[in-house]
Order: sequence, then structure tokens, then C-alpha cells
Amino acid sequence: MTTDIATGARGRTRKAILDAAVRALAQDPAASLGQIADAADVGRTTLHRYFPDRAELLAAVAQEAGQQLSDAAGRARLDDGPGLDALLRSCQTLLQLGDLLTLMFSEVVSIEACGSELGFTQALDDACARGLADGTLDTRLTAGWVQGVLWSSLYLGWSELREGTTPSHDVVSQLLLTVRKALAAPAD
Repeated sequence: MTTDIATGARGRTRKAILDAAVRALAQDPAASLGQIADAADVGRTTLHRYFPDRAELLAAVAQEAGQQLSDAAGRARLDDGPGLDALLRSCQTLLQLGDLLTLMFSEVVSIEACGSELGFTQALDDACARGLADGTLDTRLTAGWVQGVLWSSLYLGWSELREGTTPSHDVVSQLLLTVRKALAAPAD
């Protein structure tokens, strides 16, 4: 029983360090390990027991981002329904990633690297291809352009949320309107 408690405590401590790293790095991509340890309310020695150096911590943050992207893909049901609808659902779920989006947009972690790890990149590629094939996305656009517009619009939405000048429900509705108008197949 002691092992289970230690494992549970170890898991919680590791998660607290990762969560603090995401917050601290989103505020300052150059945040030191000491600042991250302070944010996690642990000593540097404890942080180093879990993550001996910055590279290992960043790799763990990227892995966490990959897992959260994978979870977001599942919540967005990227493999379900018309492609445009799947992309619109992905906008809503991706926006909920919070500070992890900041890390991806500021390239502290690579969207491609963490997204390909657990299938998010492939699920997004498949949704784009499906939308171009099912006629819900404008076929004059390439899949790469579709994703560029999606990520650019998402960046704008996340920037608005971070600034706190626009209510979140307005950000979401404007994001969805923008993506729909930019990517939807023209009406016949």
C-alpha cells in the first residue's frame, strides 16, 4: 500500500511540476528551472529528481501537449461527420487548451512534433481531406492552406482570450464565423 501512495504522490508531484512549467513558460519562454520549481511549489532538488535538465522537462511538456492534443481530437470527433464541421469542433476544443496553445504558438513546443505523437496531426489532415472530398470545404484551397487558416484564426482567438478584452463566448462565435466563412465551399 505504501508503494501505491508513493506512486500516487509521485504522479501528483510530476503533474504539478508539468502544470507549473506550462504556466511559467507561457508567461516567459525563458523561465528558469528555479522559477518553474517555485511555481510548482517544490524545491529545485525535487524538480531535478523528476526532470534532471531543461531538455527533459521540455520533452515532458511536449509529450503532455501531445496527449492534450490527442484528447482534444477525440472531444472534437475529428473523424466524425463532414470535414468542415469537424474543423469547427476542433477550433472550440483547441481553444480550451489554454497555456499549452501559447507554448505551441510561441514554438516552445512544436505543434508538429507533439501533434504527430498521438495522432492529432493525422486526424486533422484526415478531416481536411474529408472536407475537400465531401464538398464542405472550398476545393480551390489546398489542405495546407485550410490548416493555415485554421491555425491563424485560432491564434487570433487565443490572443483575444489572453488579453481578456473580449468575452470568451464572443471569441468562440467570432472564431467559428471566421473559419466557416474562410473555408466553406461557396454556395451554388
